[in-house]
Amino acid sequence: MMPGSGLFVDANLLVLLVVGCTGHDLIGKHRRLRDYRAEDYDILLDLIGRVEKVFVTPNTLTEASNLLAQHRDPEKTRFFDTLRFIIQESEEVVIASAVASNNPTFGRLGLTDAVLMEAISETTPLLTVDLDLYLAALNEGQETAVNFNHLRNL
Repeated sequence: MMPGSGLFVDANLLVLLVVGCTGHDLIGKHRRLRDYRAEDYDILLDLIGRVEKVFVTPNTLTEASNLLAQHRDPEKTRFFDTLRFIIQESEEVVIASAVASNNPTFGRLGLTDAVLMEAISETTPLLTVDLDLYLAALNEGQETAVNFNHLRNL
């Protein structure tokens, strides 16, 4: 089932969303978010608030979960509570790995990103911090991706 209008979020931004929702003060403490500030989380929240739905894939959720698990308790447990809430509030789109592995980007970007490449469209663009993924998505069409780093620099 393909989604309606909304926005896909990559795994790195899912981590920022989860950690920021758990606590602004935790953003600088998570090792995967050392380049981010609370203001970046606020920008992300504003963007998400503008769309009808946030879309995720099992692959991006798994990757985000693995990145969140690299933090110690008690915060790690709180991160997973927040992740659970975000999973329940977002719409999960499943693309078969066999389909994604046939995407031309698979050999260069890997399975998680190839799945996103199969899922995104002009009505469901990708919000990402991954430059290679962003450029690959732009190659598919001008309206299929937004580089979060461009918005951070405004």
